[in-house]
Amino acid sequence: MKHPMLCDTSKLIGRVLMSLLFIFAGWNKIGGYEMTEAFLVSMGIPGLVLPLVIVVELVGGLAVLLGLFTRIAAFILFLFCFAAAGLVHLSPGDAVEMTSFMKNITIAGGFLILACAGAGRFSLDHWIRDK
Repeated sequence: MKHPMLCDTSKLIGRVLMSLLFIFAGWNKIGGYEMTEAFLVSMGIPGLVLPLVIVVELVGGLAVLLGLFTRIAAFILFLFCFAAAGLVHLSPGDAVEMTSFMKNITIAGGFLILACAGAGRFSLDHWIRDK
């Protein structure tokens, strides 16, 4: 894509699609806090990290959606996805978990690209920078 408007529009659509997963996931973890905490503990992850997970998902997702501090938020979500893949979904004998592992790795790659490329013209980052 060489046309700047098409690239900026694509970045906006990509940000929306990537962020919705994390906004909804963070919100759902609040509603199912005890169940999510029990799941983390069953995976050997201390339940005390759940508030951090919720903040990363909600705040990071909203930041990417709005294009605000996009590079930082995308990099944090890259690390989050990569860690979640390894800590929660890496189970070579389980095809379903390995599919989730690969999806997390793929999403991490998308966030890494976003961290490098930035949010584009249709973002608060762009609006703030050009003010």
